[in-house]
Amino acid sequence: MLGLALPALLCTTGCTGPDGSAPSPAPTPGTATATATSQPASDADLCTRLVTYWARRTLADDTYGDYQSMGLSHGQYQILMDVVAAGRSVRQRQGTEAVLRLMDRQAHTACTARYRDGTPGGGPWT
Repeated sequence: MLGLALPALLCTTGCTGPDGSAPSPAPTPGTATATATSQPASDADLCTRLVTYWARRTLADDTYGDYQSMGLSHGQYQILMDVVAAGRSVRQRQGTEAVLRLMDRQAHTACTARYRDGTPGGGPWT
């Protein structure tokens, strides 16, 4: 049930960017764009979409925000920081396209591992 309530919970605390626009997360490897007939996204897919969006945004704008204003849990924010740190080091050597592919893969891998056994314990902000 939390899987269905989590997106609503997240969107009440910061689903708009600084300019007031709603984020449109990039598709992640192995996931399809949701349609009216598709299954709801899993917690791992939602995590991946959120982390990927904010990783790209953080890398492009070189800004950080409060994890709650981004609609992330503390654990998701830690994934974001790890993904962005790896992206910055690769960008210097390999360019933007390589960074985007790396960040997509790392976000997907870390979020899948985080939600492998269901929702992490300790509440929605862990």
